[in-house]
Amino acid sequence: MKTKGPIWALGAMSGTSLDGVDAAMVETDGYRIFAFGDSAYQAYSDNEAATLRAALGRWPGEEGVADAADVTLAAHRDLLGRFRNVDLVGFHGQTLAHDPRGRGTHQAGDGQALADALNLTVVWDFRSTDVALGGEGAPLAPFYHFALAKFIGAREPLAFLNLGGVGNITWVDPSYERPEDERAILAFDTGPANAPINDLLQRRRRQSHDENGSLAARGKADAGIVAAFLEHPYFLRMPPKSLDRDAFDGLLEAVAPLTDVDAAATLTACAAAAVARGMEHCPSPPARLLVCGGGRRNRTLMAALAAHLDCPVAPVEDVGLDGDMLEAQAFAFLAVRVVRGLPTSCPTTTGVSANVGGGILSQPRP
Repeated sequence: MKTKGPIWALGAMSGTSLDGVDAAMVETDGYRIFAFGDSAYQAYSDNEAATLRAALGRWPGEEGVADAADVTLAAHRDLLGRFRNVDLVGFHGQTLAHDPRGRGTHQAGDGQALADALNLTVVWDFRSTDVALGGEGAPLAPFYHFALAKFIGAREPLAFLNLGGVGNITWVDPSYERPEDERAILAFDTGPANAPINDLLQRRRRQSHDENGSLAARGKADAGIVAAFLEHPYFLRMPPKSLDRDAFDGLLEAVAPLTDVDAAATLTACAAAAVARGMEHCPSPPARLLVCGGGRRNRTLMAALAAHLDCPVAPVEDVGLDGDMLEAQAFAFLAVRVVRGLPTSCPTTTGVSANVGGGILSQPRP
């Protein structure tokens, strides 16, 4: 593998929405993005998703975790094995539990086993070092967001919002040279996004998500539940900060008395309100908010964001990016930074005390 110049890295992401695995290639030197390559998606079967869901909140050695790790490894092996001309793999794994101030962070999936299966160098376990050094371990895409801001030629501060199971935002000032420069970026989790909505649909209708936000569009949000949601202590914490997928699990209990449409509308309103509250922490108003992740397809959620915020809100496709693959691309980019000894997080992204380069590098064994 080259030690300088751009290489082709393949990144993979299996998010807290538990829908499947995204994989995408990026040509990068760890500083700049030169080109985007092939991408692919593999959905989890109902049984696979159920296995992962049963292990949420659990730690290594606990019931169901080994099964979840097997599902994660098999899905990644099958999907990533389809790609060719790969120099390096960035493997995030499946987050099952995240408690940075307590037990740490837990992503299921063995990167060494994946390296052996693919016969490729794999970087994995991106979050643990950051947490061990006092950081939140999340979000980790901000350094990639900074590179994207440069790639699209942004000149004014802007923000990237990822709407996965949990929402996270990165405010970027592209006038700075490096993402770790003081005041170049600020990043944090905004609050629950798709996870409560998906869980509601799964429990009530055996559906994976609210397609286009059509169910929420027919309902009326309960203002009292939204107001109570915003009283959660998390919103009083200054960023950087991060969340476990189920940190707001009381939301489903709160909407239990509501009809399906009103419950969906209420959870969607909560997700938008959390983003609006988070935007108050931006060092300056962003010129625009670019949205990636599955939530950008929820028209009701996107409309609520536009109503709450003073800046234009648009999917990242409006600037020529792929909102489905952006997180997978991020871990390809971060993998290159790891092998070249560059930081992957800093005090303004995870709250870690100093710039940190996380990740384990595994070479395929003979």
